Amino acid sequence: MVISRFKGVFMCAALAISVPSMAAPKTLTLFNWTDYLPPTVLDEFEQRFDARVVQNYYNSNAEMFAKLQAGGDRQYDVVFPSGYFVDRLKQADLVQPLDASKLPNRTHLLEEFKDPSYDPSGRYSMPYQWGVTGIAYDASALPELPHSWGALFDADANPDRPFGLLKGDGQFTLSSACAYLGNGFDCPARQAWIDAAKVVQPTMKRPNYVGFVDALAALDQLSRGVIDVGVVYNGDYARKKAESPEAFKNIAFFVPSEGSQRWVDTMVIPKHAPNPELAHQFINFLSEPGVAAQISNWTFYSSPNKDALDALKPILRSAPVMPDAAVRERLKYTASLDAETLQFVQQLWTELRAR
Repeated sequence: MVISRFKGVFMCAALAISVPSMAAPKTLTLFNWTDYLPPTVLDEFEQRFDARVVQNYYNSNAEMFAKLQAGGDRQYDVVFPSGYFVDRLKQADLVQPLDASKLPNRTHLLEEFKDPSYDPSGRYSMPYQWGVTGIAYDASALPELPHSWGALFDADANPDRPFGLLKGDGQFTLSSACAYLGNGFDCPARQAWIDAAKVVQPTMKRPNYVGFVDALAALDQLSRGVIDVGVVYNGDYARKKAESPEAFKNIAFFVPSEGSQRWVDTMVIPKHAPNPELAHQFINFLSEPGVAAQISNWTFYSSPNKDALDALKPILRSAPVMPDAAVRERLKYTASLDAETLQFVQQLWTELRAR
């Protein structure tokens, strides 16, 4: 009986040795905007790469930046900052250069995204989605509203209908006032920023100004008649109009004649990412034409992937989601500011809001 008992032990030990251990799936941790990745795309990545994807979310670039500074650069593998924040992350030593040899799908990019001003040669980032910031308004309430930033900043253009400015980074609002004054959306000089502030300040004092409104909230408020003019993103406008045509039948959209923001959200890898190899695989995966098309068909934003365009829904291949050539010539990336100018603009904005 003793022999039998030890024989059983030896058999169990041999079995344990002969069965290979099952490795736990690798975990990829993302720091992303809310509702910005289709669940089907995440499922496909997990299955193909035997990985598990975990997402945490932020509501602004400033929140994302603060989190990475507080140690998040060691927690997350891929982050999705707006283009003009890439240089800030680089200057703060919070992101690592991308390994181009691991991103062969970069060849699918539209030419205009291969060497962006915010990140020359795409050294630190890969574009993810892009779009245009414009103005949506109730055409039945303001049929003669000029297609200009004057829709916000000229009291004569809208003397009494409620309107809001875009909530978030003050650089955008000051840049739009800069464009309104004829100084360009990229606001090239310190005096231009000061002149822009002098336009924004009285705008915020007008009785029909309701305050700063998030772009999605602005669309909701427009559909309910809470405001009649607001700053929105073209993809959000197109999606809302397609989903609720009756609620948005009188809501129109335009890109101001003086020019506006071509925004782009990117993918970067934090300086001390736990899984940089898997992060590169994920970025390259999202840059496959078929996957890129899935993403844009779900978000209603434009894809920077030229080989994905034919697979997009028809509504995404025309204005306002895909602006025509004339409008695209008026678009500018939000300027990446040097440290001294950035500090000056942030201080100017703080003082402006405090008055």
